[in-house]
Amino acid sequence: MEGRGTRSVEEIFEDFKSRRAGIIKALTTDVEDFYRQCDPEKENLCLYGLLNEKWEVNLPVEEVPPELPEPVLGINFARDGMQEKDWLSLVAVHSDTWLLSLAFYFGARFSFDKTDRKRLFNLINELPTVFEIVTGAAKKQVKEKSSVSNNSGSKSKSSSKARAPETQSRLPKAALQPKDEEEGLEEHEDDEHGEAMCGACGDSNGADEFWICCDICEKWFHGKCVKITPARAEHIKQYKCPSCSSNKRAR
Repeated sequence: MEGRGTRSVEEIFEDFKSRRAGIIKALTTDVEDFYRQCDPEKENLCLYGLLNEKWEVNLPVEEVPPELPEPVLGINFARDGMQEKDWLSLVAVHSDTWLLSLAFYFGARFSFDKTDRKRLFNLINELPTVFEIVTGAAKKQVKEKSSVSNNSGSKSKSSSKARAPETQSRLPKAALQPKDEEEGLEEHEDDEHGEAMCGACGDSNGADEFWICCDICEKWFHGKCVKITPARAEHIKQYKCPSCSSNKRAR
């Protein structure tokens, strides 16, 4: 991978996924073999994720400074001094650190700009971390998200959608419901904003920010992207996004 002059965001992400897959195998399906190879009697050992989705436990490279970021040293020394699950969790969180540092090392080396770096991070952030997989937190999050989705789905049917593109949905959460209802819908709000994309900037981030929905095309927008404040939204009976407004003028 390191031999060519440039790499795309997608290629760096594939590199990340392959190395990550190898490390996950070492800490889950191949854990007995991994545990055996991490002999505390040996010298400083590192866990490497490889591009073929395999892994190896080996000594660090002798080159100083190394050409690429190196994994944490000495994972074998802590093996017998901790509970196995705690030791594996420790290796997992250090492996996450290494994978991120390696991905953004390539990003810097291949002159990624702000947009490329953000896209790379967003791709990586869609995946659960190695730590979340090893500790079981990833499965718990999927179950909780499914539960919230099911509950909020039934709520939306009986209350004409918690975030339907009506006047009340354009208001900040604090103004939408009384306090006793607000807490009940908070998980649904955050989950929906986490998946929605702004029709102006294309970004899905900003669950805690003010959003507004176009009553014509039903797309969601960050208030700041379309220059609408919560106070101004209170006085708008029917909101039309810039695109829908310009289409009407054209007709």
